[in-house]
Amino acid sequence: MFSTISNSQELDCEVVVEARQTGNENLQIFKTLQTQLSEFVNNTSWTNKPIRQNEKINCTMFINISSYENDIFQGTLQIQSSRPVYNSSYNSPTYNFNDKNLTFSYQEFQNFTFNKNQFENNLVSVIAFHVYVILGIDADTFSLNSGTDSFIQAQKILGYSQQKGYRGWGAGDGLQSRYYLIDNILSTTYREFRNVMYDYHLKGLDRLVSEPKAAKEAISKALMLLRQMDNRRPNSYILRVFFDTKANEILDIFSGGPKVPVTNLISTLTNIAPNHSDKWRNISF
Repeated sequence: MFSTISNSQELDCEVVVEARQTGNENLQIFKTLQTQLSEFVNNTSWTNKPIRQNEKINCTMFINISSYENDIFQGTLQIQSSRPVYNSSYNSPTYNFNDKNLTFSYQEFQNFTFNKNQFENNLVSVIAFHVYVILGIDADTFSLNSGTDSFIQAQKILGYSQQKGYRGWGAGDGLQSRYYLIDNILSTTYREFRNVMYDYHLKGLDRLVSEPKAAKEAISKALMLLRQMDNRRPNSYILRVFFDTKANEILDIFSGGPKVPVTNLISTLTNIAPNHSDKWRNISF
């Protein structure tokens, strides 16, 4: 048993660095950056919890470098993570975020060091911030509000990184920023989001194989909670992040298996997530 437990290396993450837009995608520095980041993300102990190999969180980080000059890199970071569904081979997407404000300095083979309490490097801060969001969301899907410590650590990273002048950390950097992401997750204004993540996954998806009808009803009930949040603060950022992650899965869930009432659900989804109306129209019932 002890051989299956790692020293709190929580992620099984594929890291990809793409540099075609620079016109110099074959430079060795991009390959080195990819290797170093992969080792950093997967070999760092992000918490003090013992983790078995099969408990590691699957995720991907796709860095698209748009420009590179004098050790300064600019681009975007697409992050996705998933968690297994009980009694199945299916992995459910839990986090899908496109971080459009990625600027950092990097010299080939420089060390990546993460300090929970102080700024080291903007790339390290951005990666660590998203790691803790991944950890927090994953925990919330298994136990109600159990991701709070990870979210607070992400907020701490935001706090000490704001002072360095890089985009994405501040309230003035647009709605689709790290600032508003963690603000929305931790705000009581959007408290239903975390309840839904728990109910949707543990009470819904994890019962889909053994009790498909009851599971679909539980998922529908969980999604309906989002209307309360939308009534309080329409068109919130966290709601958009949720449906960017879950829209395709919701369509699949309610387009097969035992039939459950979906008229009210479709109406609610259309009102609170109109950007995905094409999917809601295709729900079979």
